[in-house]
Amino acid sequence: MLKAELRKKYMQKRKTLSHDEVFFLSERIFKNFVTYFKPSAGQKVHIFLPIERFLEINTRIFVQYFLSHGIRVFIPKVVEQELISVEIFSDTEFVMSAWGISEPISNQDSGEQSFNYVITPLLYCDHKGNRVGYGKGFYDGFFENLSSDSKKIGVNYFNPDEIIDDIWEYDIALDYLVSPTEVLSFLAGGE
Repeated sequence: MLKAELRKKYMQKRKTLSHDEVFFLSERIFKNFVTYFKPSAGQKVHIFLPIERFLEINTRIFVQYFLSHGIRVFIPKVVEQELISVEIFSDTEFVMSAWGISEPISNQDSGEQSFNYVITPLLYCDHKGNRVGYGKGFYDGFFENLSSDSKKIGVNYFNPDEIIDDIWEYDIALDYLVSPTEVLSFLAGGE
């Protein structure tokens, strides 16, 4: 299936979820992530904050856990059409962007390129880790500059079901997908 068709299909599927279902499924995804990856103090996590009107996974659960366990947290922010990574703390001030995303007020790019985990938004991911996002290409550009040991992890309500037919040469696949029911590895050997 083409990305545009998958984008439309999975936006529709997501719209059928109630706020209670979003909360419940987000909790399951969070528990699967923590159980599988066992994040620990001192590690670095790059994680998006949800666009609530798009019923994205409630990643605030992750952020609260990370901050309370001494895990460094970095949030993406688009500045001049580039995705930067801003480190946040318990007292970081936020503002709502034009996209309806809560973002740190700071435009200070951390310059960090080596994360233990990069938790990535998506609408769909296939069995090879290829992802369909909102079509802006911000994450592909961001992934390009990451250190090779940074684990790129998608989080989604839905498991892979269909093949993405229009993969481009600049698309960068995920290493893992965490859903409410399982964690899938796309690395050679299933690490």
